[in-house]
Amino acid sequence: MENDIASLVTAAASIGFIHTVIGPDHYLPFVAMSKSGQWSIVKTAIITFICGVGHVAGSIVLGLLGVSLGLALGKLEAFESFRGDLAAWGLIVLGLLYTAWGVLHAIKNRPHVHAHLHTKGEHEHLHEHIDEHGHIHKVKGKALFSPWALFIIFVFGPCESLIPLLMYPASSGSTLGLVLVTLVFAVATIGTMLVIVLGASYGLKMIPMKKLERFTHAIAGITILLCGISIQFLGL
Repeated sequence: MENDIASLVTAAASIGFIHTVIGPDHYLPFVAMSKSGQWSIVKTAIITFICGVGHVAGSIVLGLLGVSLGLALGKLEAFESFRGDLAAWGLIVLGLLYTAWGVLHAIKNRPHVHAHLHTKGEHEHLHEHIDEHGHIHKVKGKALFSPWALFIIFVFGPCESLIPLLMYPASSGSTLGLVLVTLVFAVATIGTMLVIVLGASYGLKMIPMKKLERFTHAIAGITILLCGISIQFLGL
């Protein structure tokens, strides 16, 4: 029995890592929104961690209910699939709304020419609101694209492999084994999310993107939209 639990713990760590890496929705939305929202590394880490906990917790609660009530695995998998569809469509809708808002934001902040009159004559210069102020002002209605929107979507998003491959097999042994397998999977998933998101976010901060600055919200929206499409239609 101890060998079985050890094997499941190893599998939990591996599956947690792999399912996070191959699922772009686990990190790309956070990287994109961190860039467009000009989040600090600390804020990015906190938001990613909270969303990661919500993502894993949903499947853990469902799995524990299934194990304790003796529900058929097929019913849980069907419900997890339904939750996955909700999360994917949530990303698609959020991505569409954010992209549209980002395009309007970019148009509003497009470079334009100002004429200045002086005693010695008149001159013109190129003017950009974003460059002038050095930051993007908060705009009314931006709350629609806050991290809470991602959190809600991530709570609906299932960890498809957790219940059938790990929790149900572990439940046939000891309660301690079930807890240990679940905990290792959660740590592997959230830890991988943090490493990828923080590494990519830090790397982006090193890349000069002054000319693309006003398009970052639109780019973030497109990124979220593509993540939703990849889940719903490509099965990633």
